[in-house]
Amino acid sequence: MTGTSQPVLKVIQGGSPGDRRALLRDLYTKYGGSVMSRCRYLLKDPTRAEDAMHDVFARALTQGEDFRAESSPLTWLMKIATNHCLNMMRSERAGWRRWFERDEAAKPEGHGGPGQMETRDLVRRMLEQVDTETQAAVIHYHVDGMTLEEVAAILGRSVPTIRKRLERFAELGGEELKVR
Repeated sequence: MTGTSQPVLKVIQGGSPGDRRALLRDLYTKYGGSVMSRCRYLLKDPTRAEDAMHDVFARALTQGEDFRAESSPLTWLMKIATNHCLNMMRSERAGWRRWFERDEAAKPEGHGGPGQMETRDLVRRMLEQVDTETQAAVIHYHVDGMTLEEVAAILGRSVPTIRKRLERFAELGGEELKVR
């Protein structure tokens, strides 16, 4: 361990929040450029990299107790930056993001979305073709975003029964309404 890491450890683990902020300001001044470079390298976008860098230092402020002075503060910050950026990249590839973006695009103009509500109009027309219980299952699942288990509990049916009803309804609407 170097002589410089011990005082950093003591200031982060103890002391007042003002001491932590002063330390963070020093770390930001010394290592901000390196952290920014790591974020930019991983994210390939200067704007997102800058946001990530700020997140890294915010995390360093709130999780300062995790710094054990086994390495330099730069190594600790780079580890936080790398993990944070990799998590950002992982979340961008998550399957839910595609569904979220599609749902956002389908919102009407009054709700900020650019779409014309085509999917919702299709669902409304199709609802007229099925029984009341299937209508309720469709609304709870596709509109309210409930799971199959939650829909089954509300309607007092089994999960396989709800799944069959939703699949029959999806056959009417095509790919957009497949049960996930």
